[in-house]
Amino acid sequence: MVTTQPQQASNTNQLLRDRVVLITGASRGIGAATAKLMGQHGAAVGVNYYGSEAEAHKVVESITSDGGRAVAVKADVRDLQQVNAMVQQVTETLGAIDTLVINANADFPITPFVDYRWEDFEAKLLGELKGAFFPCKAVVSSMIERKRGTIIAVSSGLSRHPGEGFIAHSTAKSGLDAFIKSLALELGPHGIRANVVAPGLTLTDATARLPQAYKDASSQMVPLKRNGLPEDVAGAIVLLASDEAKFINGAYLPVSGGVQML
Repeated sequence: MVTTQPQQASNTNQLLRDRVVLITGASRGIGAATAKLMGQHGAAVGVNYYGSEAEAHKVVESITSDGGRAVAVKADVRDLQQVNAMVQQVTETLGAIDTLVINANADFPITPFVDYRWEDFEAKLLGELKGAFFPCKAVVSSMIERKRGTIIAVSSGLSRHPGEGFIAHSTAKSGLDAFIKSLALELGPHGIRANVVAPGLTLTDATARLPQAYKDASSQMVPLKRNGLPEDVAGAIVLLASDEAKFINGAYLPVSGGVQML
């Protein structure tokens, strides 16, 4: 079901006015917060989901109730045909996509290497990289034609500072970082920027399984003395997507409250 409104809310501070954004994995957590904030800043938003249909439509409703435009689109981003169909639907409904946020997350077990199964390791790596490769392939040609585009991938601080049990996640996100840097180099001459945001521990559904003691201990390691929130990461993504960041390309931006300083 598509839900749209003809006009967006008036806001002189809109950073993404007239943009068309596709966010993968946008029904919950960081993706949902980003979709809502981008909608507030004037973007028309494609809200991708895979299993959380009700949550995705709530995100769309939040955007449209403020006078914005949005559509919920189901697709497994690891499947090229589904991705192509998703991009076509968003384009037909909202217009040509000029901003892509790669956020869909491939689940993985938190297990020491000595106990890790290759099948689980492989699934995380391939899932993560397919989820970046296929959406980028689907939107880049149009961006090149219009000589304008922005790609932002949600990585992790664990891509540079590994944690015990997170070997698959760290390796997959390191691959994602390298992929985005290559895009920044190759697509820059076409007016397309590609950057990475790297959240620290962020309180989402994905981190809900972590023990509270771990979260409390982590917050004490943060100079700002708290865990991250989805809205913290969303703010960084909006900044990188905006023209205020028009000369930022190939960057790795930690969003960790100061745990990771470059």
